[in-house]
Amino acid sequence: MRRALTLILALLAVNVATAGPTAFFNVNVIPMSDERVLPEQTVMVENGVITVIGPVDDVPLPDDAEIIDGTDRYLLPGLAEMHAHVPGDEDLDRVLTLFAANGVTTIRGMLGRPSHLALRQQLLAGERFGPRLVTSGPSLNGNSVSGPAEGERMVRDQHSAGYDFLKIHPGLTAAEFRAIADTANELGMPFAGHVPVAVGLDGVFAAGMATIDHLDGYMAALMPAEIDRSGGYGGFFDVLLADQVREDLIDDVVAATVAAGTWNVPTQSLIEQLVNDVSVTELSNRPENRYMPRETVERWAAAKESQLRERGFTPEIGARAIEIRHQLILALHEAGAGLLLGSDAPQIFNVPGFAVHHELGFLVAAGLSPFEALQTGTTAPAAFLGIDTGSIAVGKAADLVLLDANPLEDIANSRRVHGVMLRGAWHGYGDLQKRLSRFESNDD
Repeated sequence: MRRALTLILALLAVNVATAGPTAFFNVNVIPMSDERVLPEQTVMVENGVITVIGPVDDVPLPDDAEIIDGTDRYLLPGLAEMHAHVPGDEDLDRVLTLFAANGVTTIRGMLGRPSHLALRQQLLAGERFGPRLVTSGPSLNGNSVSGPAEGERMVRDQHSAGYDFLKIHPGLTAAEFRAIADTANELGMPFAGHVPVAVGLDGVFAAGMATIDHLDGYMAALMPAEIDRSGGYGGFFDVLLADQVREDLIDDVVAATVAAGTWNVPTQSLIEQLVNDVSVTELSNRPENRYMPRETVERWAAAKESQLRERGFTPEIGARAIEIRHQLILALHEAGAGLLLGSDAPQIFNVPGFAVHHELGFLVAAGLSPFEALQTGTTAPAAFLGIDTGSIAVGKAADLVLLDANPLEDIANSRRVHGVMLRGAWHGYGDLQKRLSRFESNDD
C-alpha cells in the first residue's frame, strides 16, 4: 500500500483508569498477526495494555487479578466497523451498545457532527460505554458546498475543529472536488466516501482519496467504451448497470486501485441485502431487529420493497450485481488492494454490530477465507488508521473479544460473543445482555 493513515495521535494515548490486572486464563489466542491459534494461554492486561502472553503453566496469576475463564474459548482482537453512522443523543446509547456488545471496539463514523468531537474523547477515556470513535466532519456534498472556494473553506474549518477525516458525498462538481482534495492534501487530512460522478474513479485515484466506500464508481468504470462511462442512471450504487459491465476490465480497475493506494470499504451487506432474493419478511424477522425501533425496521422493509419495484430491476439483475461485486472484492484482495470491514450500519437491515458479522459472511462468500475476512476488521483497520490495536501482542492496546467458538473454522462463530474488553475494561456476557435488554423492544 502507498500509505497507512495516521489519523489522530490522541487515539494512542488511551486514558484508562488504573485498576488491578485482568487475566484471560487458559484461553485459545488468535493473534491475527498470522493465521494460527495459540492454545491454552494466559493473557494479562493492565492499564489498558496487554502485558503478558504465555502458556498457562508458565504465567503466574497475581493475587489481585480479575480472572476470566477462557477454557474452550477464543480470544481475538476487537473488530472495527469502518463505515458506521453515529446518531445524535436521541439514539446514541442504543447504537454504541449494539456495536460494543457484538465485539466492535472501533468505529469510523462516516457522517460527523460537532458533538462527535467530545464523544470521541469520552469513549476513549472510558467515560461512556462503547467503541473508540474515529470521526469525519459533516458531509461535503452538492448541497453543502456552493463552489470551490466554499469547499476549501469547509476543509480548513473541519481540520481546525479537529475532525479525523473528511466525508465526501455525491453531487460535487469536478472543480469543487479538486479544491477539497487539494486543500485536504495540503493539510494532511484524509478524505473518504463516495466517488463524485464528475470525476469518476480515475479522478479520485489521482486525488489520493483514502477510501472508496460501497465500491462506488466501480460498476460505471466497467462500462464498455462505447457507453457513457458515467453509466447513465444505474440505480442504487449502479446495480442496474450490472448486465452491461465488461468483466475483462476488472483487472484494469483493480490495478489502478493498487497503484493509487486507495482502500475500499465494500459494505456488501448494505447492497446485497437490498437486491438479493431474501424476502422482506425474512429480513424483517431477524432476531437482532428486536433491538431497533419498530418504525426503523418498517422503513427498511419499505426501502427493499421499493428497490424490488424499481423500473429496470429484476431478480436476475440483482444476482448479477452481487456476482460482479463478489468478483471485484476477491480481485481487489488478491491484488493486494486494502479492504476494510464495514456495513453502513444502521442502514437497511444492518443492525449495528450484528451487521459486521453479516459482512464477514459476505466477504467469505466472495472468496476470502475466514482469516482473510477477519483481517479486514482487525489488522487492516489498525494499519490504515495507524492505531495500536488489531492484533494480540505484548504492548498492544487491550481492545479484545472473547468468543465461544473458533471463527477460523466457521466465520459464523464471530457472532458467538462471550465478552468484550474495551480499552482494558472487561464486560462479560451477563453485563452485555443486561445492557442490550434495555433496547429489546420494537415499540420504542
